[in-house]
Amino acid sequence: MSDSNTNNTKSKNPIARFFAQPADAPSKTIFVAVTLCLVASMIVSAAAVALRPTQEANRLKDKQVNVLQVAGVYEEGINVTEAFAAFEPHLLDIKTGEFTDKFDIATFEELAAKDDPSVVKDISDDPAGLGGKQQMYRVVYLLRDADGGLDKVILPVEGYGLWSTLYGFIAVEENANDIFGLQFYQHGETPGLGAEVDNPRWKDLWKGKKLFTDKGELAITVAKTAPPAGKDYHIDGLAGATLTSVGVDNLIKFWMGEQGYGPFLERVKSGEI
Repeated sequence: MSDSNTNNTKSKNPIARFFAQPADAPSKTIFVAVTLCLVASMIVSAAAVALRPTQEANRLKDKQVNVLQVAGVYEEGINVTEAFAAFEPHLLDIKTGEFTDKFDIATFEELAAKDDPSVVKDISDDPAGLGGKQQMYRVVYLLRDADGGLDKVILPVEGYGLWSTLYGFIAVEENANDIFGLQFYQHGETPGLGAEVDNPRWKDLWKGKKLFTDKGELAITVAKTAPPAGKDYHIDGLAGATLTSVGVDNLIKFWMGEQGYGPFLERVKSGEI
């Protein structure tokens, strides 16, 4: 009678029936697989949340390092935070060429703001390949000399190459014409070809080149041959990476022109900054 009651209890208990099955039963196999997936996803999610502050800190540090490098003040082993403190960040209104306090510069995130209609505008003329939308507020950096005078201006730039959008900075001297350096910190161009935008030898070609002619015409060109304005305005295109070179040429002309930082650079030239 007791054995019968025990069997009846087991027959009514789904958990007991489940564990009574053989180890290789399909239901057990599926249960173990699903359980492992759920546990693993929970661990990954928890790790992602826990590591987010570290990731954000590393992202910020990487951006600061790139600003220091393009300005020529980075050295191995330096305290990045202390060195970066020498730069003045300003939120720039692209249209007016003037600084603004419309947004809190401490929390303004340019890449995140690309989907904010209060920050971007539709553009029909889009040589830089920005997807028909341009950010109208950008964080720019000023570096002063020991006497408080303007030394360099660091401007963020972006544009489409062959496979990806290239994000970087260009450093311009206090005359708003001579280029000090160009550096990309994010892109997905072809290794050994378009990715040679990261090659120190190619980046060195930018130093000392000029943006504008004496008549104020934007003349900087990335191409196989020099423009009519001459070699002072010419950067050799990347070998075997024509479309990436064209992309860099387009993005630099766009951002240094009237649709980009042109109005701001005019203010720099006039000594207003």
